[in-house]
Amino acid sequence: MKNRLNQQYILQFIYQLLTTPSPSGFCHQIMRKIEDEATRLGYSYTTTKKGCGVITVPGKDHDHILGLSAHVDTLGAMVRSIKESGMIRFTPIGGYVMSTIEGEYCKIHTRDGQTYAGTVLTTQPSPHVYAEAREQKREEANMEIRIDEMVKSKKDVEALGIAVGDFISFDPRTVIGENGFIKSRHLDDKAGVAVIFGLLEMLRRENITPVHTLKIFISTYEEVGHGASYLPPEIDELIAVDMGSMGEDLCCTEQDVSICAKDSSGPYDYDMVTKLINLAKKEGLSYVVDIYPFYGSDVSAALKGGNNIRGALIGPGVHASHSMERTHVEGLLNATALLAAYVLSE
Repeated sequence: MKNRLNQQYILQFIYQLLTTPSPSGFCHQIMRKIEDEATRLGYSYTTTKKGCGVITVPGKDHDHILGLSAHVDTLGAMVRSIKESGMIRFTPIGGYVMSTIEGEYCKIHTRDGQTYAGTVLTTQPSPHVYAEAREQKREEANMEIRIDEMVKSKKDVEALGIAVGDFISFDPRTVIGENGFIKSRHLDDKAGVAVIFGLLEMLRRENITPVHTLKIFISTYEEVGHGASYLPPEIDELIAVDMGSMGEDLCCTEQDVSICAKDSSGPYDYDMVTKLINLAKKEGLSYVVDIYPFYGSDVSAALKGGNNIRGALIGPGVHASHSMERTHVEGLLNATALLAAYVLSE
């Protein structure tokens, strides 16, 4: 199956996704790109009331509906207050460790469409000035954003149009290496979205009809816990395509597709997980089965939201999740190939 995939398309699309700001709740720009690409490929596209996208791919069997999900929303921040010094205090969007964004470049997106550059710093950023700079605890109260504008006061910042509630996105610093490594923030879960579109491109290019009708759900609030809490009610089973966790006693590498047997929300559907394992073996894919101890997915949100579905979770291996992440093109291809094998199997 892997030799039928368009690697160049997947890499081009993941770069487009990664370089489009989309912290949870600020996904209108990236969802326009999702809609444009889905319709360019010839698929039906609709949106839910909270801005999630639904792409429909007709199958041979319309009675059983297979859902696939991935989320475009990322970690980010929001303006909490403007300090008298002209610095911005922010509140985090999503669960990250503050030390992972220290020194990061960012953008402040105002409600009237302006964008301003800035840098995330501690309130004691220089050891030449502050005796406790190295020991200062990296927590929300001790972090702030320096704006790259001539501002010296709260009034100066407000004059730019910056206000409480404005969204802040972090520079993804995306690099796609010639050796196949992809380094970037927000591979969680734009790598998963690229995997799904790699499948869609193959189905369209080769004029393939999946066994069951597909409903592809692109969620916009996964990082804050309720991404796929609502699903189209006709969906019978759902595969979330998200990052494969790495580290501690996990087996996954960046070249593998990870099949999750259990995460913090509990075990995934026995039959679906078994089928995914057997297909990975049959296709000769590099895969692992892992347990994610501190993880929840779109399937987790869907089940907690009361959806009557079975669920499974797969994804390419991603190192240093919620920090400076890295994956590999082989992980993307293995995940796409496993997904393709599933939708083309009885």
